[in-house]
Amino acid sequence: MASLFHCSAHLSSTPSRSSLPTSSLSPPLSLFPSPITRRNSSIVFTVLPRQIPQSFPTSPSLVRCCVKEPLKVMISGAPASGKGTQCELIVQKFGLVHISTGDLLRAEVSSGTEIGKKAKEFMNSGSLVPDEIVIAMVAGRLSREDAKKHGWLLDGFPRTFAQAQSLDKLNVKPDIFLLLDVPDEILIERCIGRRLDPVTGKIYHIKSYPPESDEVKARLVIRPDDTEDKVKARLQIYKQNSEAIISAYSDVMIKIDANRPREMVFEETQTLLSQINLNRMIKTDKASPVQDNWRGIPTRLNNIPHSRDIRSYFYEDVLQATVRSIKDGNTRLRVDINIPELNPEMDVYRIGTLMELVRTLALSFADDGKRVKVCVQGSMGEGALAGMPLQLAGTRKILEYMDWGDDATLGTFVKLGAIGGKEVDEEDDLFILVAPQNAVGNCIIDDLQAMTTAAGKRPVVLINPRLKDLPASSGIMQTMGREKRLEYALTFDNCYVFRLLYYAGTQYPIMGALRMSYPYRYELYKRVNEENGKEKYVLISTYSERPTPDQINDAFSGKSREESKKPSGIWGFLGSGFF
Repeated sequence: MASLFHCSAHLSSTPSRSSLPTSSLSPPLSLFPSPITRRNSSIVFTVLPRQIPQSFPTSPSLVRCCVKEPLKVMISGAPASGKGTQCELIVQKFGLVHISTGDLLRAEVSSGTEIGKKAKEFMNSGSLVPDEIVIAMVAGRLSREDAKKHGWLLDGFPRTFAQAQSLDKLNVKPDIFLLLDVPDEILIERCIGRRLDPVTGKIYHIKSYPPESDEVKARLVIRPDDTEDKVKARLQIYKQNSEAIISAYSDVMIKIDANRPREMVFEETQTLLSQINLNRMIKTDKASPVQDNWRGIPTRLNNIPHSRDIRSYFYEDVLQATVRSIKDGNTRLRVDINIPELNPEMDVYRIGTLMELVRTLALSFADDGKRVKVCVQGSMGEGALAGMPLQLAGTRKILEYMDWGDDATLGTFVKLGAIGGKEVDEEDDLFILVAPQNAVGNCIIDDLQAMTTAAGKRPVVLINPRLKDLPASSGIMQTMGREKRLEYALTFDNCYVFRLLYYAGTQYPIMGALRMSYPYRYELYKRVNEENGKEKYVLISTYSERPTPDQINDAFSGKSREESKKPSGIWGFLGSGFF
């Protein structure tokens, strides 16, 4: 299968397993064959094979999806809603052609085109440029090769229902219509606080974005249309037109809370656009899984040991999310999956099931010719403090005894190591770290940071890490460098999250589940009992970011967003250690 993403660079080249003698190869992998069961005399494991991309993209400044149709985006927002900032970030990330009618008018007039000459007549007389001229100008820009190839971002247009109808007749339809929503009082405050630098054209704000020097501050001016009366008038006109526009694009419109920092707004925007790209990519590849056809959460998850089908289901779910994230160029990843079968905190014997998940990931990448290093942390500390977390004791031996196939995969395409910078070899393509965690009085962060530094742009995947401090009686880990350790831990992005939800302090009954599979949103499910002793999981809410316990409590209580802002008692749905 051809690579679905444009890659600007590749990792160090490695021989493919297909270059080995045919007699030594395990069964060939297709996209979704039946699970391959690998056995030895003492352990039976099931591996779900999965084809992955031939190379990992590195340093992705743009997301370029090789799909039949590039992204087509419209964005709308009231004055001072942050539309310009979001447009700049979208163009930078996705490489879309930014189309603004104001810029087009100035370019057409400056170039002296027929459309420019007609537009100039109306502009010189102080009249609005007629819709037919603006529509012709926009349609002409959309027909250019760069917009067809890379996709487009139509900024603040259409502004009226008539313009929307005209675009529809020309078959100009967006994949998504982003509406930036900000309360009126905030918009007014943003506008009247804006200041223009007449020298550079840069826009500042006296409170949220002040100038960098007194020299710049001295020359700032207030734009003529940024007075309170004019802002209110512009808002009224915008509202009248936006209501009609919303009806035209209601099927693809997403309202975004833009009364947040620009980074948070863009994070949600980026997730939405990435999901459209992924869905379109999946539709062009008939053999790939479709999120809409995801079978849902398996039931009876409190019954352990889980059946092989349930284990294989979660292994494949984690694998797909990890592959998608690496294909998008992400290199610092973490997987958090906490079902009873994969939670050695409850029972150290469950570490074998966790190793089965690790082996599934490692073999899938190895089957594509990647050299994978699976790492378990070694002993930390000295003297009486030397040791490792109980859950990891014997893990390295378990990995050595596991069946890795008949073609000497272990030692060639999969190697075992410890966590640390010295363990990173030049031929390694990807690192899978098994449950890195602190021991009492000892911190794994330094070794982990040395390893990621040595790995550079190569992917490092943490499986069920626990990077919170476990201080010794002296409290040293609580006071020395704690802030930097936590800051480093946050540099890893979740590519997969699955958590069962219980009442605080209990492990039964299961109340629901939280799931995130990159690049989709966080999904909150409620477990519902049915007749005949059956159960199901029902989706009750989605989030662009990992929800807080309060947000989850509110969703289960059925509170609206406005109600959730009011003070309320603690329902005690989640334990304090959940997040």
